[in-house]
Amino acid sequence: MLLITLSAIHPTKVKAHTLNNGPSEVQRIRSDQWHLSYLKAPDAQRITRGAGVIVAVPDTGVQPHPDLQRNLLEGTDIITGGDSNGQSDQNSHGTGMAGLIAAHGQGANLGALGIAPEARILPIRDTPADGQGEPDKLAAGIDFAIRNGADIISISSVGGAGTPLQQSIKAALAADVLLVASAGNLPQDSAVGYPASEDGVLAVGGIDRDGSRAAVSVTGPEIDVVAPAVDIYSTSIDGKYRKGTGTSDATAIVAGAAALIRSKYPYLPAREVAHRLTATAVDKGAPGRDDEYGYGVIDLVAALTADVPPLGFESVSAPAGAGSTTTAGALPGDEGSGAMARGLATLGVILAAGVGWAVVARRRRRGDDPPPRISR
Repeated sequence: MLLITLSAIHPTKVKAHTLNNGPSEVQRIRSDQWHLSYLKAPDAQRITRGAGVIVAVPDTGVQPHPDLQRNLLEGTDIITGGDSNGQSDQNSHGTGMAGLIAAHGQGANLGALGIAPEARILPIRDTPADGQGEPDKLAAGIDFAIRNGADIISISSVGGAGTPLQQSIKAALAADVLLVASAGNLPQDSAVGYPASEDGVLAVGGIDRDGSRAAVSVTGPEIDVVAPAVDIYSTSIDGKYRKGTGTSDATAIVAGAAALIRSKYPYLPAREVAHRLTATAVDKGAPGRDDEYGYGVIDLVAALTADVPPLGFESVSAPAGAGSTTTAGALPGDEGSGAMARGLATLGVILAAGVGWAVVARRRRRGDDPPPRISR
């Protein structure tokens, strides 16, 4: 039977554990989240905080945490024998990934903070507590995310493909949902795993505190971008916190970055959101795209402010800074209006061009076809 394995779970797999924390940890956790300052998250969050964007997290479920619960939607439980709305987690992995994306903390500098603290999390429990999921369950989770208005799907797992999963991924891409997936971890993974290896999926590797490739991060031609993946602090179950190492964490961070972009540019197609992340990434390793770092380390502020030429006719992007930081035409509490705004804008461009969105080829950007770069 094909399996889907989480890209960072308990200590017997990859370095990750729940901290035995008390009130002091609530005060200290923010300073332990080194990736926030490394990525200049506070500067990016002065531009946008992810409002109006829904990020689906197919994982071990997401338990309501004091730092996260305001942003947690009702989801689904599709594991065998599951009976929750996705807000149950006996592992801590899913709760940790959700916190990296959208934790809102408990006030000024208290509790954990996500990259997009006003984005909403759609929890999908498709993996049991042992971290060994099934491709067909992930496929069902992706289908649920599409039906329930997800703008981004953050997949912190690798494993077998299977026809249903491949079909679900294609359906998500056709629905203009951005798929972000972890590349995988050494030594159990020797190459970029599925679904990160699928064309059109944003494949994420990891770096350490020094900005070098994390020892645990796999390499390969499918890597698109990298993000912090070592000693990453986030929310855990039972109101606690966790520290993890692996490309799972990097993937959730990139999904949060994508949420910021989709919030500021609600009319931007998923393909262009991914392009904005790769085009503004800070180059690492060999010049240009390489198998260790992809296009480089994500740059949150540049991704939100740089003037990035579009990939193709289907983009309706305006110069950076010209777009609103709120969802265009959104009504208060209307979670699906961001997707609607993008859909209407994209439809207008399709009609003008006389060509259907469905025929646009989604191809992976190659090393000999680099996007524009921001150097610093």
